[in-house]
Amino acid sequence: MKDLKKVVRFIFPYKKYVIINIICNIFYALFSTLSLIASIPMLNVLFENNQRVYVKPIYQGLSEIKPYLENSINYFLTQQIESKTNGETLVLAYLAVLIVVLFFFKNLANYAALYFMTIIRNGVIRDMRNEVYSKIINLPISFYTEKRKGDVISRITNDVSEIQWSFLSVLEMLVKQPLIILFTLIMMLALSFKLTLFIFVFIPISGLIIALIGKKLRASSDKVQRENGQFLSHVEETLSGLKIVKGFVAEDIFKNKFFSTTNNIFKFSNKLMFRQSIATPLSELLGVTVITVILWYGGKMVLIDKSIDGGTFIGFMLLAYNILTPAKNISTAMYSIKRAGASVDRISDILETKNPIDENTNSIHKEDVISEIKMENISFKYKDDYVLKNFSLTIEKGMTVALVGQSGSGKSTLANLIPRFYDVNEGTITIDGVNIKNITKTSLRSLMGLVTQDAILFNDSAYNNISLAKPDATLEEVKKASKIANAHEFINDLPQKYDTNIGDGGGSLSGGQKQRLSIARAVLKNPPIMILDEATSALDTESEKLVQDALEKIMQNRTSIVIAHRLSTIQNADLILVMKKGKIIEQGKHEELITKKGEYYKLVTMQSLD
Repeated sequence: MKDLKKVVRFIFPYKKYVIINIICNIFYALFSTLSLIASIPMLNVLFENNQRVYVKPIYQGLSEIKPYLENSINYFLTQQIESKTNGETLVLAYLAVLIVVLFFFKNLANYAALYFMTIIRNGVIRDMRNEVYSKIINLPISFYTEKRKGDVISRITNDVSEIQWSFLSVLEMLVKQPLIILFTLIMMLALSFKLTLFIFVFIPISGLIIALIGKKLRASSDKVQRENGQFLSHVEETLSGLKIVKGFVAEDIFKNKFFSTTNNIFKFSNKLMFRQSIATPLSELLGVTVITVILWYGGKMVLIDKSIDGGTFIGFMLLAYNILTPAKNISTAMYSIKRAGASVDRISDILETKNPIDENTNSIHKEDVISEIKMENISFKYKDDYVLKNFSLTIEKGMTVALVGQSGSGKSTLANLIPRFYDVNEGTITIDGVNIKNITKTSLRSLMGLVTQDAILFNDSAYNNISLAKPDATLEEVKKASKIANAHEFINDLPQKYDTNIGDGGGSLSGGQKQRLSIARAVLKNPPIMILDEATSALDTESEKLVQDALEKIMQNRTSIVIAHRLSTIQNADLILVMKKGKIIEQGKHEELITKKGEYYKLVTMQSLD
C-alpha cells in the first residue's frame, strides 16, 4: 500500500479517465454477472425444471423482490411456451440471443475500460520518466560520483518499465476484479445464502497460502533490478573505454566481470520467476478444490435437501467459477505489486533525494560582474580530507588569473566551486559582494563560460552543439563564434558543413577540432567570466597553437580563470597562482616568478626539458 501511494500522485492528473474507467468496469461487472444469470432460465427450460406460473405476479416491495423476479421470469416463459407451437425452442432462442447481447455489452464495456486505462498507464509512465529525468538533471554533480551511470539509466528504463507492466497493469485488475466479485456475490447470495456462506470458509485459507508464497518476491525483485543496474553500468563503461580495454588486452577481465553480472541476473531472475510462476497453478489448484467442495455440498442440497433446483445450482456453479477467476487474478496482481515495489523504491530513492545545492527563496538574478569575484577563507572536502583549506583570493573584473601546480593541488576544485557544482564547507565566495548562494543558479551559471580538458560534445550537428549556449542563435552568429574559435574552416570542410552530425562525443572529429568546437560554444554564450580547465593539455603542438589563439581572443575584456598544465600558455596572465595541497605557495606575473626561481621556476624548467 505504501508503494501504491507513491504512484498515486502520478495518476491524479488523469482522474477523469480513472472515473470513466471505473464506470466502464461497473458495467463490465454487471453485464458479466447478468450473462451468467441468464443461463439459469435456459437450463431450467432444457431440464424442464422451470415452474409454470399462469398468473402475473404483483410487486409487493423489496422484501419480496426475489420471488417477484423469479415468478415474473417464469410467468413470461410459461406464456411463451404454451402460447406457441415449439414454444420451448423459441424460448431457448430468445434466451440465447439475450446471452449474446449481454456478452456483447460486457466486452464493449471491457474495451472502453482498457482504452481509458491505456491512456492512464502510458501517461503515468511518461510523467514519471519526465520527473525522474528532471531530477537527474537537477541533482548536483556530487550525486553521480557515488552512483554508477548505468544504475541511474536502469532506474529510468528497467524500473519504470517494471512499474508499467507489473504495477500499473494491475490497477485495472484492482478495479475490475473486485467489482466482478461484488456483483457475483450479490447474485450468489440471492440464489443461495447457505451455499455462498459455505464458500467463504475456504477463501481466507486460500488467501493465507498465497500471501505466504508471495512474501519473498519483493526481495528477489530488488536483487534483479540492482544487477540490471550493474549490467548497464558495465556495458556503458566498456563502450566508453573500449580503446583502453583493447590497448591493455583487458578483454578477458571485462568479459569475466560481465559474465559474473549476467550469471547473477540469471540466478536471481530464476528465483523470482520460480516464485511468481507458482501463483497460477496454486490459484488454480485452490480454485478446483473450492469448486469440488461446492459440487459435493451443493449436490446434497439438490438431491437430498431439495432446497435448490438443478438449473439454479448449475447457474450458481458458473457464478462461483466467475468469482474464482478474478480472485486468482487478484492474487497474481499481488505478486506483481510485490515485484514492482522494489522498482518503486529505487525510483523514489532518486525522486526523494534532497539537492544539497539548494537555492534561497530570496535569491537575486545577476546579469553581469561589476567589480570582482572574491573567495574568503574557503575550505572544501569531497570526503574526509580537505582539498582546500582557508583559501582566499580576489579576482578583479577583466583579470586573467592562472592556476598552476601538481595534480591534486585543488585547481579544478576551485573551477567547480565558482559555478556551484559543489558548495564550500566553510567560508564564502562572492561576486560584487553578493554570496553566490544568494544568486539564482541559472543566472550564476549564465555568467560563466566553461571549456574543459575533455571537450564534451553531443551526438548532434555542429550547429546544434555550438548553439547549445544560445538556442535562439542565428546561423550567422554561430559562424561568427566559430571564426573566433578557429573552427569555421574545418566545419566548412565537413560533408554537410554546420548541419553535419559529429557523432557520439564528437567521435568523427580530431581532439583539436572538438576543443575548438567547445570554445565556439563558449564564445557564442559571450559570458563575463570564462573558466578554462586545462583546455590545451591534451592537444598536439599544431592544434594547441590554433586553440591557444582562440582562447586568447575570448579572454579579451573578460574575467578569466585559467587552469594550466602547459605553462607556455599562461605567460601573459595578469596573475599566476602556484598551488600545492590546496594552498597558494607563490603568486605573481610570469617574469616575477621566474626571477624568484622558486616552485614556478622549477615547473617551467621541467617543461622546457620535456
